[in-house]
Amino acid sequence: MSALTQSSSAPGFWAGVLRGLPVCAAIAPFGLLYGALAVDSGLSIFEATFMSAVIFGGASQMVGLQLFDGRVPGWLIVLSIFAVNFRHILYSAAIGPKLMHWPVWQRAVAWFVLTDPQFAESAKMAEERPVPFSWYLGLGLILYGLWVLESYLGARFGSLIDNPEALGLDFMLPLYFFGMLYDFRSRKPFFPIVISSAIGSIVAMVTVGSPWHVSLGAFCGIAAAVVIGAPATDAEPEERPT
Repeated sequence: MSALTQSSSAPGFWAGVLRGLPVCAAIAPFGLLYGALAVDSGLSIFEATFMSAVIFGGASQMVGLQLFDGRVPGWLIVLSIFAVNFRHILYSAAIGPKLMHWPVWQRAVAWFVLTDPQFAESAKMAEERPVPFSWYLGLGLILYGLWVLESYLGARFGSLIDNPEALGLDFMLPLYFFGMLYDFRSRKPFFPIVISSAIGSIVAMVTVGSPWHVSLGAFCGIAAAVVIGAPATDAEPEERPT
């Protein structure tokens, strides 16, 4: 297949948008819940929405809501949010080599919209073909735009839900993350790494507490991957006769 044919068959902007719509539906309860909790914590509707537009990180925004009470020093807030978002460093290290053919400004845009679902979808595509910027941008913009909209709707109408936990809305995000992670189960050694990360996260949650269990669990998974090593190839390449 020629390079021209490959380029023409590559998914474009609207394919990225369409791929992001089911993801937006999955994370919608979390965005609505954040907006409701933000207003309940004392933020205005504008402040809650603006926070989503600038930070664009659900977990770190939740941590911020718990710490923005005036009693926690600023450096601890920054350090806590860094601990939650440390996984994004791992994401960029993993997907970055697949995007090096993009211009610098496109990579800068890519890093801003690099979220958990953005990484998962891009990593799956990178296994089969080069990741087109137009597709990546379509996926990122629909996730970004609807996240901000969901935050606004939660801030505006969240007070109508007295007890979101009773409806199971707080369980939607962990369930979504589990489904996203399970998509990578065919990669070896998937299960030893996930189990090591889960055990490390649980131990850290009990001993150190949130939000450090996120980063410490990731470190345990990385350590397990280093100890186990890269999986062996199924077969050695055949030598061509000289």
